[in-house]
Amino acid sequence: MQKLLLLLLTLACGAFAQQRFDILIRGGLVVDGTGADGYRADVGVLNGRISRIGVMPEATGERIIDASGLVVSPGFIDMHNHSDQSLLEEPKCESMIRQGVTTMVLGEGGSMGPTRETDLPWKTLGGYFDYVEKKGVAANICSYVGQTQIWTYVKGEAIEPADDGDIEAMKSEVDRAMREGAMGLSTSLLMPPSSEIKSEQLIELAKVASQYGGIYSSHIRDEGAGVFRSIEEAINVGKGADIRVDIIHMKIADQQFWGQMNEVIAMIDRARREGYDIRAHVYPYNAGQNNLRAIIPPWAHDGGNEAMLARLRDPEMRKKMRHDIINGLPGWYNHYTAVGSDWSRMLLVGFSNPKNKPFIGKRMSDLIAARGGDGVEVLFDVLLEENGSVRTVYFHHDEKDMLYALKQPYVSVGSDGSAISMDGKYAATHPHPRYYGTFPRILGRFVREEKALTLPDAIKKMTSMNADKITILDRGLLKEGLRADITLFDPDTVADKATFENPHQYPVGIPYVIVNGELVLDNGKHTGALPGRVIRGPGYQP
Repeated sequence: MQKLLLLLLTLACGAFAQQRFDILIRGGLVVDGTGADGYRADVGVLNGRISRIGVMPEATGERIIDASGLVVSPGFIDMHNHSDQSLLEEPKCESMIRQGVTTMVLGEGGSMGPTRETDLPWKTLGGYFDYVEKKGVAANICSYVGQTQIWTYVKGEAIEPADDGDIEAMKSEVDRAMREGAMGLSTSLLMPPSSEIKSEQLIELAKVASQYGGIYSSHIRDEGAGVFRSIEEAINVGKGADIRVDIIHMKIADQQFWGQMNEVIAMIDRARREGYDIRAHVYPYNAGQNNLRAIIPPWAHDGGNEAMLARLRDPEMRKKMRHDIINGLPGWYNHYTAVGSDWSRMLLVGFSNPKNKPFIGKRMSDLIAARGGDGVEVLFDVLLEENGSVRTVYFHHDEKDMLYALKQPYVSVGSDGSAISMDGKYAATHPHPRYYGTFPRILGRFVREEKALTLPDAIKKMTSMNADKITILDRGLLKEGLRADITLFDPDTVADKATFENPHQYPVGIPYVIVNGELVLDNGKHTGALPGRVIRGPGYQP
């Protein structure tokens, strides 16, 4: 009997060792996303899942990848991504796939549903999900429902308080979106009209998301002089709604408060010790992107873009706006004063008017010098010429503060970028370099060069920490049985190449990316495959 059992065991082991996989990754350093040190192993992918991890000398595969010298990591999960629209136009998602990103979390403030736009083939967030699945996309996606989206869906663009009836209507829309698969509620409280919502009303909306297991992801009201009260508000929403909180791209974006990130972290630590689940993420740059119109005081946005443009044509309104820009307003995050009233710390990255296009990639100070005259008046004129919108990078926060935040055990990574390409629809634009470089920048600069993070910790912050935040149960780790989202990179060469001056540059050192068991990046070349899926949240009700 013992001989028979031994024979059967030997045959079984032999059959397993000779297993044939769809993809066999041989000899890489497996860093599994848990934060543990890496180890040498083979990884077998079969039917879209990680079938086996171990030493498998007899195994073979339809495709064998020699991973000698490479790190084998879970695919990166971008906690804060703005590809909601761009992925419809560039479904290959090259600037994200080439960074190793396999999942993009969409829907900050403004989500793709609910919507009243008549020219779209969907009306709800769930309808958008269905549309993306039919169209195809290279990376996985999931989305929050945006508070700005819901606010304008219910109230329009008017800057006025929401009454009880408005809030009940908004709660109904949160409820519907959560059942359609939203990951939670996301806010962008910096700009009107959604900035009009009160803290107690935010709590009421967040309670709905909490009932379905969702989270509250917040671009806080003020990242400058009001950063401390804004962080406190996010924490209070978490407490009041009994919901996990993720603070979007946490920073101190006003030079007079640089060096005080330790105080922000102390606030979060205190709440966490009290039992509240408060987290955050950052991007690894010292500049953020918004719009020149963000310099216009909040009251001047009342009624939407056309109303703002009408005020910009009114000499008396211009005088009032000028006063508020230079002197500030209580409770308003003023982008102009946040960069020390220095026009040279504003990089202009998007014009539509041909007369202004030569200044794409130039500083606002260059444009002012070319025109002559007062900077604020030039600002008003340019916004009129550009129909109220000029995408702008603001150099408003400090790298030391960013790194201090990044090192905290509950702070992960998100790009705040979009999936575009060097030769697609957006090639003529001048985006923030984070569109192309966020994740390799972490690995190249902050792990290899500066040793600010260990490799296992950095990978955890880009994978399992983000999956855990939004309750993605089958991704974010290299573990047998989970979905095969896998990124392979060379730890000695991985680096971002995109710069503020020349952003359209793909990173180096990431030769292979696998999404749902399919090679999307193969030896540095995009295969054209679109195996991405919509990942629906914990409240999803088919």
